[in-house]
Amino acid sequence: MSVLVAAIPAQLVVAGAFAVIVACLLILSVLSRFFWLWIQSVLTGAQVGIWDLIGMWFRRVDPNMIVKSKIMAVQAGIDDPELTSKALEAHFLARGNVPQVIRALIAARKSKQINLTFVQAAAIDLAGRDVLEAVQTSVYPKVIDCPPRGNSQPTLDAVAKDGIQLKVKARVTVRANLMRLIGGATEETIIARVGEGIVSAIGSAESHKRVLENPDLISKAVLARRLDDQTAFEIVSIDIADIDVGDNIGARLQADKAEADTRVARARAEGRRAQAVAAEQEMIARIEESRAAVVEAEAEIPRSIAKAFRTGQLGVLDYYKLKNVSADTEMRQAIAGTGNNAVNTAGRTTGS
Repeated sequence: MSVLVAAIPAQLVVAGAFAVIVACLLILSVLSRFFWLWIQSVLTGAQVGIWDLIGMWFRRVDPNMIVKSKIMAVQAGIDDPELTSKALEAHFLARGNVPQVIRALIAARKSKQINLTFVQAAAIDLAGRDVLEAVQTSVYPKVIDCPPRGNSQPTLDAVAKDGIQLKVKARVTVRANLMRLIGGATEETIIARVGEGIVSAIGSAESHKRVLENPDLISKAVLARRLDDQTAFEIVSIDIADIDVGDNIGARLQADKAEADTRVARARAEGRRAQAVAAEQEMIARIEESRAAVVEAEAEIPRSIAKAFRTGQLGVLDYYKLKNVSADTEMRQAIAGTGNNAVNTAGRTTGS
């Protein structure tokens, strides 16, 4: 044996010894890094072993956060078989908020009203919801303004059957429903449904005075519609914070309707007037056509007289008698025209 040892080169012995020393130093450094965490886990009963801590380090999990979260749960008295260091690691690797989940479990236990398990809390957290805020809202109800503050329209406007507009501000008290938190609608849905219910309740009122006398009619009508169905909240109460009288929408609509009817009537009258003007122009055209026919007929008279002379149907004496009659007629027409002009002139003189 001594011969074999003597046969090993001195450099190899030194290298082996150096490797052993380095390995021991590495082991000691790793153990010293997780020693205090392991001591805390042992003293508090968190049941996180030294090899679990080393495995977390290799898996790039924050062992300090895992151990402290497990210690918080143990110190708070949470006895959940699903709450293990492996489960906390898995939740961390799934990009969950481990301390927030533990705080939510502690808050639920301290409230003595909520039965929340680690699996449920982790699922809510991974769904993107603030599980701690949900637990706090479940214990202490939250008040939501309707419409929300900072909205472009500060009030909910509705019109009663008598045409009077009412401007309403409401406050909705809600409690988080942890069982419906995953997949349930958010606050925006609650606000929209409550606003719709308030507008519908005011619109079904016979008079705005009745709503002003009993604002609780709105709250009762809205609560009866179960607006919190399929949402992450339960509506505790709906309170009317403020209600004011707005414009007389009914009168405005009637005035607008009357103005529209007036415009329609004017358009129809204008159409009838245009038709009358067209008919008048048509009659004037017909009169001109008749006058043209008369002139054309009068132009045929000399020809007819000449033809009668040629055929012997009209004599010279008959022709002169016709001329005398024509001259007498023209004289009578001239006398009649002069008399009408004199009467018109006298009338104008008397009137002036």
